[in-house]
Amino acid sequence: MGKGSSILLELCDDDPFFDKKKRLLNEMGLGVKEIVHIQSSSDPDSLSTTLNQMLQIARIIHLDEVELYFGQVDGMGFYSPRNEMQALNSILSLVKTSFSSQEHMQTDALQDLQNAIVHRINEFGARDKVENKIDINYKCDKEKCLVQWAENNGEKTRLQIAYIEGAGRGAIAMEDLEVGDIAMEIPASIIISEDLVHKSDMYQILEKIHGMSSETMLLLWSMREKHNCNSQFKIYFDTLPENFNTGLSFGVEAIMALDGTLLFEEIMQAKEHLRVQYDELFPALSTDHPDIFPPELYTWEQFLWACELWYSNSMKIMFADGKLRTCLIPVAGFLNHSLHPHIVHYGKVDPASNSLKFPLSRPCSVGEQCCLSYGNFSGSHLITFYGFLPQGDNFYDVIPLDFDIDQVDSIEDCSLSNWTTHMVRGTWLSKNHNIFYYGLPSPLLDYLRRARSPVPFSKTFKQANLEVDREVLEDLQSTFNDMMENLGDTDMADRENASWDVKLALGFKQMQRRIISSILTSCSTGIKMLEYELSKCKAEE
Repeated sequence: MGKGSSILLELCDDDPFFDKKKRLLNEMGLGVKEIVHIQSSSDPDSLSTTLNQMLQIARIIHLDEVELYFGQVDGMGFYSPRNEMQALNSILSLVKTSFSSQEHMQTDALQDLQNAIVHRINEFGARDKVENKIDINYKCDKEKCLVQWAENNGEKTRLQIAYIEGAGRGAIAMEDLEVGDIAMEIPASIIISEDLVHKSDMYQILEKIHGMSSETMLLLWSMREKHNCNSQFKIYFDTLPENFNTGLSFGVEAIMALDGTLLFEEIMQAKEHLRVQYDELFPALSTDHPDIFPPELYTWEQFLWACELWYSNSMKIMFADGKLRTCLIPVAGFLNHSLHPHIVHYGKVDPASNSLKFPLSRPCSVGEQCCLSYGNFSGSHLITFYGFLPQGDNFYDVIPLDFDIDQVDSIEDCSLSNWTTHMVRGTWLSKNHNIFYYGLPSPLLDYLRRARSPVPFSKTFKQANLEVDREVLEDLQSTFNDMMENLGDTDMADRENASWDVKLALGFKQMQRRIISSILTSCSTGIKMLEYELSKCKAEE
């Protein structure tokens, strides 16, 4: 082999989609464990080939459920921006780990590969760079006090807080930051976690309540701590808004505007759940322990405020003791969500420094807003629990489809087409709109084909296959025509003058219309292509 290094890329056997990912790898002539040899070569073509080979494997390893369901969007191995960035960063991490175990002669090849990966990340990240306009009239005085307090307690940051038009408060890079740089470091001592509740006078009462979770304890603790003038976290609570303006606070007009959408159901179910939870606790706790749970601090409105605080600002953090806790992170809460985040891996306290670090997965230029990912969420989830609808193409804006999954899908054991749930998303995200594909997800089409005909389907231009696909597309067309009708007429005329919640509701409906419209267009175009091919078949008879 010559002098070089080897790196192992492995699909974990406890991956929830192990069988499907293994099948994908096998179809490419790869296994679940692949050793890639890094040759000591200055040939850029050889380096590019090696990186592409590693990237091909890493993409599949890091697929989530939605990406796996919809498959490649371009036929060239690309699944989504999230997957691409995670795959590249996972390879970068493996290369950095390999440095420590290599001899000096072998590190040149690894350094070349590392440089190539960083270059690929920089290229990919540059495509998604967003220009932000800062409102210089907003002084951020309270926020500056919080940052100063955090720095006095050991926080380190290369970001500053500013008010960004269209996004509210956010964190701006004070200098050019590269991949791997730490944008922010928060000491564990100022992280708000369940340990604070355990030290409070309410813990002995709450721990005796059956089914009481640590998250609910924290929520109740924060309702009182917000008004505590002597609180260690008073400066933090002073920066919090009086209203979070999430979907949980939607008024009647906004709720009515959502009628006929999944978001309507999501918000109504969430609020009903919270109301039941509140009624189980109050007024009983205030009646039995008025000194610890003062009635004036534990109203339904205050409870809903605290719910919105924890839904929209909390993070799941793994502490040095190995325990995962739901926390509030002062200062880090100003980091906004992006579909193309700079920060992805941030959920673990570093035991060496006992701090939570926020490293960059892609570069952030000076003056650019530095964003993280709140998670792989749909627009409906982000509106309900965070109060915004992200701009751009969200690969997780899917519409679930309710089918009676019967014996049809038990035919192929772990086939890539064998799913118990089905969904669609905007067909503009797919590059393959040819016959048998139509920009629609293959698992859905395969399921509908099997449901319509027990005969194994082959993607050949035989009359029987073409007729099955025409019937499938006609059924989908009927389903989505009904969905579009349920959304009602376009009601964007007064959007500019509408209240914040109505604007969000109308924005969501507009997004849903766009998705459904794209599916109807794909069905219509597909039916025309099929009818043309069918006419050719009949002419040949």
